[in-house]
Amino acid sequence: MTLTIELVGLELHGYHGVLEEERRNGQRFLVDVEVEPSDARAGTSDRLGDAVDYRHVVDIVQEVFDATRYQLLEALTTSIADALLESLPVRRVRVRVRKPDVLLAVPATHSAVVVERVSEDGR
Repeated sequence: MTLTIELVGLELHGYHGVLEEERRNGQRFLVDVEVEPSDARAGTSDRLGDAVDYRHVVDIVQEVFDATRYQLLEALTTSIADALLESLPVRRVRVRVRKPDVLLAVPATHSAVVVERVSEDGR
């Protein structure tokens, strides 16, 4: 059995970006996370001890998000994905970071970067 946990639309305020205005004033970011636990036992045991705790996922995302001011969404998204893969008992992570208030010459609903990582040891 494959089990995937999703957290969609984590809303964070950060000072990431290339433009001086973005780095000075900050802006909203939306983070979507998918993790595939190494062990799907929680699907049948109904025990938190067998699960990847969503609170830990959010804590890791917040910690990476706040630790460094990134210029590029690519670097921010990669750092979040790597931290999740290194810190949790998961075999796969997929992270999407969106900038809903992106400043472009034409209107856009958001800009986004998606990074997917798979554990090398096949946990």
